[in-house]
Amino acid sequence: MNTINVKAYGTEAADAPLQGLSIPRREVAAHDVKIEILYCGVCHSDLHTARNEWHNTIYPNVPGHEVVGKVVSVGNHVKKFKVGDTVGIGCIVDSCRECQYCNEGLEQFCEPGMTGTYNSPDKYLPNVQTYGGYSESIVVDENYVLSIPENLDLAATAPLLCAGITTYSPLKHWNVGPGKNVGIVGIGGLGHMGIKIAKAMGAHVVAFTTSESKFKEAQRLGADEVVLSTDAAQMNKFRGKLHFILDAVSAEHDINAYLGLLRVDGSLALVGAPEQPLPVAAFSVILGRKSFAGSMIGGIAETQEMLDFCGKHNITADIEMIDMNQINEAYDRLLKGDIKYRFVIDMASLKN
Repeated sequence: MNTINVKAYGTEAADAPLQGLSIPRREVAAHDVKIEILYCGVCHSDLHTARNEWHNTIYPNVPGHEVVGKVVSVGNHVKKFKVGDTVGIGCIVDSCRECQYCNEGLEQFCEPGMTGTYNSPDKYLPNVQTYGGYSESIVVDENYVLSIPENLDLAATAPLLCAGITTYSPLKHWNVGPGKNVGIVGIGGLGHMGIKIAKAMGAHVVAFTTSESKFKEAQRLGADEVVLSTDAAQMNKFRGKLHFILDAVSAEHDINAYLGLLRVDGSLALVGAPEQPLPVAAFSVILGRKSFAGSMIGGIAETQEMLDFCGKHNITADIEMIDMNQINEAYDRLLKGDIKYRFVIDMASLKN
């Protein structure tokens, strides 16, 4: 397959800073859509991958899976998109399309393995890994491209492609809605989206934070109540009261303290990814028939559903815009938690 080289920003090694690179993109095939990237969100997964913290990175690596852009070219069999459309790319750019989970619209659980937007074997280019959204353009099969609602701010929509679907999917799966008391643990990139989406679904939202300074912020985002998780009396007030808890914390924390807040048949779903295992006491789940679960992103159809939901309720991420050459500094700030709540790269800055 023919390729063209495009400008990108990535890294050649775990301990090397991100810098300008030239990467190959395939030329547009019959079912492909070529997208000029306008904005790309910065996810913590980008940092983990760039620095090989999950021990699976192939270099050179170009991160980025929260992509918003304009269609600039389509293959001659493309039916879903036309030149000029505003579209998004999330964490998945392909899958086997044949296994039970692909057939159920759960491409994120594709049995042979989904093709990630970056750091996955490229199905079209032999011996090449997929390169992500820190680049001027990307070519993706139309079946993995998403439509962006016209009313949403494009830059602030980019993080919905990962943070939005990562929180929407479990909230929907566990039937969050009116009459449900829902806890959101951690008010960061994921948690702030969880609060907004759970509130829009009609739930009574209780936010948990280790920082009193975040109380007003949580209320601004839509939380009905805010709890200081280090205060035993405040935590005890909600013992046995919550139908569902979305845990977006990636640091080590006491999961049993939150399981105790669930009512009978309640569920806690982990979407944060702590590096070390979290010990779960048997009686934390036995007493009350409680479930401790996990969730990751969503399939293509559900991601489109999430975007449409956010369009209907005018939900976007709270962002800080950066230029491409500020990415290394942004990674350092991400590690310190110095961001409210997602960095988004203005990709026009890559041209400079």
